[in-house]
Amino acid sequence: MGIRYYAYAFDSNQTEKALADPLTVIGVDPLADAWGLQPGFQRGVTDFRQSLPERDFLNLDKAWPHLQRLTAPRFSGAAARAAYRMFEGQVTYGDGGFSWRAWVRVLPPHDVALIARDLATVNERHMEALLMGTYPPGEELESEVAYATAYLNKAKDFVRVAASDGRGFAYTIR
Repeated sequence: MGIRYYAYAFDSNQTEKALADPLTVIGVDPLADAWGLQPGFQRGVTDFRQSLPERDFLNLDKAWPHLQRLTAPRFSGAAARAAYRMFEGQVTYGDGGFSWRAWVRVLPPHDVALIARDLATVNERHMEALLMGTYPPGEELESEVAYATAYLNKAKDFVRVAASDGRGFAYTIR
């Protein structure tokens, strides 16, 4: 299935609770939330529309590493963009790579506002420049840029709405 990214927004009055235990604001089955299935599903039929409103939930699927690299420090010792805090993290592998432990972070409302301002300055040209040289010229690069940019725009919308509503969010990479 692969490693995926999910974020859950919360109201500012839940900040302390979220910081103390991020799993209180993260859904029990993010993949089910993303695909519109019941938590713990074994089998089901779905239209692949997420079950939570877009203001409350962000699924970055497998595009998150592109967004992470896009906002990461450009070289060792350089400062990361404010938006990097939204994408930073990796799973921790165990059992010789056969299992992993999720990465979880809580971003309180004041951090979300900084991230939203920074992320608003990133666009498709930045994504294309990042991916240039990663793929041979042609269709593969174009489709990967389109894929990553679609999720960049979802992330921008999510964080913009969360910031304008004074909300924070917790995210997990799993």
